[in-house]
Amino acid sequence: MEVPSIMSTPVTGLAVVAAVVVIGLTYLVYRWRNPKCNGVLPPGSMGFPLIGETLQLIAPGYTLDLPPFIKKRVQKYGPIFRTSLVGRSIVVTADPEINSFIYNQEGRTVELWYLDSISKVFKQDGEAKTTAGGAIHKYLRSITLNHFGSESLKSKLLADIQRYVDKVLIQWSNQPSVEVQRGTLTMLYDFNADVMFGYDPEKSNENISESLITLADGFMSFPVNIPGTKYNKCLKAQKKLVNMFKTLVKERHQASVAAARGDFLDQALRDIENEQFLTEEFVVNLLFGILFASGSVSGSLTLMFKLLAENPSVVEELTAEHEKFLKQRKDPESPITWEEYKSMTFTLYVIYEIFRLSNAMPFLLRRTTKDVNIRGYTIPAGWTIMVANSALHLNPETHKDPLDFNPWRWKDQDQYSVSKNLQPFGGGTRQCAGADYSRVFMAIFLHTLVTKYSWKVVKGGEVSRSPILKFGDGIHVSFSAKA
Repeated sequence: MEVPSIMSTPVTGLAVVAAVVVIGLTYLVYRWRNPKCNGVLPPGSMGFPLIGETLQLIAPGYTLDLPPFIKKRVQKYGPIFRTSLVGRSIVVTADPEINSFIYNQEGRTVELWYLDSISKVFKQDGEAKTTAGGAIHKYLRSITLNHFGSESLKSKLLADIQRYVDKVLIQWSNQPSVEVQRGTLTMLYDFNADVMFGYDPEKSNENISESLITLADGFMSFPVNIPGTKYNKCLKAQKKLVNMFKTLVKERHQASVAAARGDFLDQALRDIENEQFLTEEFVVNLLFGILFASGSVSGSLTLMFKLLAENPSVVEELTAEHEKFLKQRKDPESPITWEEYKSMTFTLYVIYEIFRLSNAMPFLLRRTTKDVNIRGYTIPAGWTIMVANSALHLNPETHKDPLDFNPWRWKDQDQYSVSKNLQPFGGGTRQCAGADYSRVFMAIFLHTLVTKYSWKVVKGGEVSRSPILKFGDGIHVSFSAKA
């Protein structure tokens, strides 16, 4: 009688196949948890295959402290550690010296980068355009500073911002209450869209701010593109905005020179003739990216109401500083001057402290173009580096009682100390070109608020980080004009 071979037995054959699959999966998991490196990787965990530690990243913490994801790992591994998010290998650094080193490596061993899930939001025609070479970055800074920098602020924007903020606060005072994060986002997006391409929400058929708010709401959600999810709504809003900007750019490009407004869009279209990388598609992406980023200060403005409501002594000193300006003017109703803005000493301390605690940009991302060696560790080429600048702002060795709102802590610090210990807009060559603009906008908002209005928080105030600052059901504030 013929004896069957092992492989000819069905059950045994399936067992062998299963064993091969198990061995293969075990190897893949091992390789996932132990990535290749020409040196020593920073300590840490890569989490589960594919999703990594993404779920832990977006798990909220309910204080103004570091996001739980970063704080727990810093306590376990130290200020530099490895992880994986949405399938990408990442090194997180919460060390100010390492962060400065990374900033200074811009254009050498690292480049600007976004998580793949974020890059998809900025993708056009199949290509994600979230990195920029030296010439492109130089141009982006130049055109942004040309329309939002100090000279534009002095000559035009200062007065425009004041008129616009005045208009918005009048509208808010005629409502029972305002959910201030949505309100400030709408204010920022509408005003900045006006500066960039003459957008008027009262005349336009498109509600740009509504689409941008939907985009912002889903920006850090888990990247699952299923109908009904925040991420799906985010991508739909992106598509709608891009199509709108494509139409706008094409119409403006075809218009006569005589119809030019001299705004941001006009300059970008005019520069197409001189810059090889500039195309209509690039200009669309430029409008989309800069306008979306311009709403980042909304979280700081929203947190401001909570912090001021809890600290009446700060409001008292702020009000005294700004009422002093009114008394010194011949006409109290005249617009604020650049000299007055530059002399807002305590106001600037308040803004510093709000930026420090809000951490509107909780981390910045870079990608290594070569192996990077630091502190005895090697970060392999192609990895992402998450620079957690919020760790500097909440470090008790740098800022005493870091979770306390204390504007007076900045009183005896010179400008060098401030720039070293406060980096809400990043550092190095990639520091946000809108830094001055953001400070001016907040100062003008505070000036108008404390001199013309009484206000109180009527609902909400809960905060969380995931790692973006969130406010539960929102902070609702009622306003009334001062007599």
